[in-house]
Amino acid sequence: MKKPEKDAIRVICTNRKATHDFFLHERFEAGLALVGSEVKSLREAAVTMADGWVEIRKGQAFLHGIQINEYAQANRWQHEVGRVRKILMHRHEIDKIATKVLIKGFTLIPLQLYFKGGLVKVELALVTQKKHHDKRAVKREADDKRDMNREMKKHRR
Repeated sequence: MKKPEKDAIRVICTNRKATHDFFLHERFEAGLALVGSEVKSLREAAVTMADGWVEIRKGQAFLHGIQINEYAQANRWQHEVGRVRKILMHRHEIDKIATKVLIKGFTLIPLQLYFKGGLVKVELALVTQKKHHDKRAVKREADDKRDMNREMKKHRR
């Protein structure tokens, strides 16, 4: 079996809802503490992460709301689908994030799960909630940009 390259990244799942509902301020990469059947299930991309969020408790970070489906070929001691998973980060990073979450009112959510080399990583982001008028403004800007590109393409001919 061929060994994966050290920097090879294979995306498992992305949280597309995050960019629509939140303003992304700062991104972090972290590891996850998983059991064997969870990793096998992730290799099949059997995961849902739309409602995921991170809780920082007693100097440790925990991932909630991620559902990794059961692995079909595993034995009777399967993992729990919606269990809370520990996030593996350095203590100083967790402390830095915790102060921003508590003092400045940010929320920490997962953006994507991916394999980096042979390890499962999660990309986290500090976010703030978008208001309804912000979502409309972003949609309007995207529509205007698409219309401008369409007109430019039409006049190039």
